[in-house]
Amino acid sequence: MRASDPPVVVEQTLEASPDQVWRAITDPQEMTKWFFDNIPDFRPEIGFETRFNIHHEGRDFMHCWKVTEAVAPERLVYDWSYEGYEGDSYVTFELKPTGEGTHLKLTATIRQDFPDDIPEFRRESCVGGWRFFLQERLKAYLNQLK
Repeated sequence: MRASDPPVVVEQTLEASPDQVWRAITDPQEMTKWFFDNIPDFRPEIGFETRFNIHHEGRDFMHCWKVTEAVAPERLVYDWSYEGYEGDSYVTFELKPTGEGTHLKLTATIRQDFPDDIPEFRRESCVGGWRFFLQERLKAYLNQLK
């Protein structure tokens, strides 16, 4: 992924209130049920930082997150980088109430290029990953809470 690429945008309408979606994307106990199962902690507070490792196909990806904006239950932004790899990005979650529940829009914006030679850093991997997490995992998680 390159800084010159357009941001990755993934959207999903969820049959849950903005408060329920907000909890799902900010409460570490809920996040581990649909997102990454080893998130040690998370707080939607400006300046909060967390780190956790994902081992995939023989490589370690130490995720480094830092919250830069949090307006419950409307908007969450955090920096996202990987220790030991070039590249820097941030993700924005925007929640809007709808008649059926909540429209969630995720935007992943690259600030500094990621390595081209690592498949996990390719645009199609990012798009596929966010679609999987939001359109499948988060949706299924919230549906089972009904």
